Amino acid sequence: MVYSRLGRRLRKLNIASFKEYLDCMESGTGEEFAAFINALTTNLTYFYRETHHFSVLRSFLESGGLPRGATIWSAGCSTGEEAYSIAMVLATVRGLRPQNGQVVASDIDTSVLEHAERGVYTEERVKNVPPADLKRFFLGGMGDNAGFVKVRPELRQLITFRQINLHGTSWAVRVPVKVIFCRNVMIYFDAPSRRRILERFAAQLDPGGLLFLGHAENIADFGGVFRSLGQTAYMRTDCDA
Repeated sequence: MVYSRLGRRLRKLNIASFKEYLDCMESGTGEEFAAFINALTTNLTYFYRETHHFSVLRSFLESGGLPRGATIWSAGCSTGEEAYSIAMVLATVRGLRPQNGQVVASDIDTSVLEHAERGVYTEERVKNVPPADLKRFFLGGMGDNAGFVKVRPELRQLITFRQINLHGTSWAVRVPVKVIFCRNVMIYFDAPSRRRILERFAAQLDPGGLLFLGHAENIADFGGVFRSLGQTAYMRTDCDA
């Protein structure tokens, strides 16, 4: 996979060897390092992926679990489908007012963040969006834009997109954080890295906050801090392990 993805980058830059490419990257300004990261990241997502998570989120919001001005964090948001799905649930329950709750959507890949910020998708990409949500939250393209939809500005204003490296020293996510989505991200990390990130998630979340992971991820060895709600949804408890 690495060979294939970086090979495309070498051909684009007309570089003959991986050693030459590494020398070029390490001696450059940092722009190629960003391209290197973008080439290696895997981005697979769609609207309302793992629908049961959004049912849990909606119940949480309806029960008053999100204080005014609190943050929902989509960590590893890829091209934005997850973040906009979260925002649609938030808007349905709490309205389209940022002061009632906001979404921070982050990724390490700058190219997918640019796509997410544009909020433009093919009609095929929104096939899982309920018709009522599609009508309320998207604008249909016409003319040269036929076959595409664009997120309405009213929904877009609920989201702040930001480049964040989960291995970085600072995440720059405003507290209080009441909900974190980090799905199908940590499957690429080793066990010590996963534990460090889970510890930091626990520190970010208020007691009673929610953590959503991917269907292939679990925190069985992280007991005492998170209580399972079933189907890779967890609640932050009020005591540390």
